[in-house]
Formats: sequence, structure tokens, C-alpha cells
Amino acid sequence: MDQDKMIEGIRIFLEGIGATFENGHLDETPDRVGRAWAGELLAGYRTDPEEALTWTPTLAGGGPVVVRDIRLASVCVHHLLPFVGVAHVAYLPGTRLAGLSKIGRVVEALARRLQIQERLTEQIAATLEKVLEPRGVLVMLEAEHTCMSLRGARKESSRLVTLATRGALEEDAAARSEILHLIGRRP
Repeated sequence: MDQDKMIEGIRIFLEGIGATFENGHLDETPDRVGRAWAGELLAGYRTDPEEALTWTPTLAGGGPVVVRDIRLASVCVHHLLPFVGVAHVAYLPGTRLAGLSKIGRVVEALARRLQIQERLTEQIAATLEKVLEPRGVLVMLEAEHTCMSLRGARKESSRLVTLATRGALEEDAAARSEILHLIGRRP
């Protein structure tokens, strides 16, 4: 990332909306905004989600692993406005078991990029499928998009729900229903 270019772009943007730097209130704003975007909001570009997902060998089989309510924040690629919500991630272990915090790190690494929720959901599922080689994967995201609540339709509190399934959790409706029940959602 070129943070200097970002800072200059933010300065130009502020000038474009008519903001002035005369009173000193905006002097540090381009730098603060550049640091926030490069260091936090888009920090996922510096993390390889596959490397973040470490695992330990385990016996094949076993029941589902479900991690609910993983907080996420991302930025809509279309409007550069945030969307926030939760991820629910489940998998049926094969011979690899992920560390609990590692699933959260995968969500964070992929969410902290310019995204659309549908793609983010698929990317999380694909990463788990590739690295863990599970029998099945289910990822559900629920998020409020400020590009819908602050502009356009202006429908506050509406949430987009997306779902991605792989393997046994895509093919077996009863297994998928069990997972949805465990995360507190009806199939």
C-alpha cells in the first residue's frame, strides 16, 4: 500500500468537498485517515488467510465444530463505506482440527479488505476447505451495510445474510439443518 498516495488523495478529496485547512482542525486529518485505512481498515491485505489457519492433526471424523458470532468489519468495494456484523463458521473435521482463534483470524484477514459480503462468505469457506480438508464447511455472514442504511434506500438495521456450503454440509440437508440449529438459525 502507498500510504503517502492515500494521504494526498484524502487531502484532495477534502478540498473537493470545500473543506479548508485554514483553522487547523483538518491539518492532521489526511494523515489520520491514511493511517486508519492502511493500518486497520484494509489490514487484511497484509495477511495470508491460509497461513493464518494453522491446524493440528486429529482422528478422522468427530462431530461438527461451530464458532458463532465472530465480529467482523469490512469496507464495501462499491461505495467505500463500512459493513459490520458477525460470521458463523462450522466444519466437519477430516484429519485436521483448527485452533479456535485461527478461524477468527481467517475471517479478519479476509474481511479487512475491500469486499462484497457474498464474495467474503465464499472466500472464508474456500480457505477452510483448502487448508483443513474437512468433510464439510458452512459459513454464514450477517451484516448491516452502511451503503444501504446511510444512503440509497436508507433502511437502518436491515441485514444481509449470506451462506456458503461445501462437501457434506452442501449435500446433506439434515446435517446442514443441524449446523444452522447450532448457530441459532432455522434452515
